[in-house]
Amino acid sequence: MIKIWGRASSSNVQALMWAIGELGLDYKRVDAGFIYGGLDTAEFKSLNPNRTIPVLKDGIAAPIWETGAILRYLASTYGDAHFWPTNPQQLAVIDQWAEWSKINVALNFTAPIFWRVARTAPANWDLPAIHFALDALDGFLQIAERQLERHPFLAGDYFTLADIQFGHVLFRYFDIEIDRRNHANLNQYYNRLLKRPAYQAHVAIPYDELRVT
Repeated sequence: MIKIWGRASSSNVQALMWAIGELGLDYKRVDAGFIYGGLDTAEFKSLNPNRTIPVLKDGIAAPIWETGAILRYLASTYGDAHFWPTNPQQLAVIDQWAEWSKINVALNFTAPIFWRVARTAPANWDLPAIHFALDALDGFLQIAERQLERHPFLAGDYFTLADIQFGHVLFRYFDIEIDRRNHANLNQYYNRLLKRPAYQAHVAIPYDELRVT
């Protein structure tokens, strides 16, 4: 059985849990990090010397850390030919959108926007910085908007690992109190994700423990 260390409210943990749900894998998850602690123990350091979450262990294999590496391991080990193809060209298309999502969307949303809104008391909001970050993020969302005009999923006609890396931040993007520009194709795409049981179970969930009021 697969074992995961990481709290359910972590966006990185949500990404890999969503993948596990989509792949239909048996798992056990242990809360770790933030208010749950456990990262400073010798046991956890033996799993990940960086003392960060998530960490995954699959049977007797060595533990794997870093979300992108974990997701690619799950995809290559358990994914089908649509989720993670063996054809190098097809695989490169999916991988490029997955990397693009991590570097340009997730990183430009989580700290610059989500932390400044949900994880900061409203009285302390830096509105100019939030608006600047939203403008920067919107440039990348426009790229996704054009891609989703041509395809139902980010990397093409099938749900893939790229959708995991892109879609796992959208619940919080659409949930927090920010000014969002209208992206019709992105909205439709997000609504399709909301109908996926694994997304409902692992991504579209409360994150009250992170909120600062």
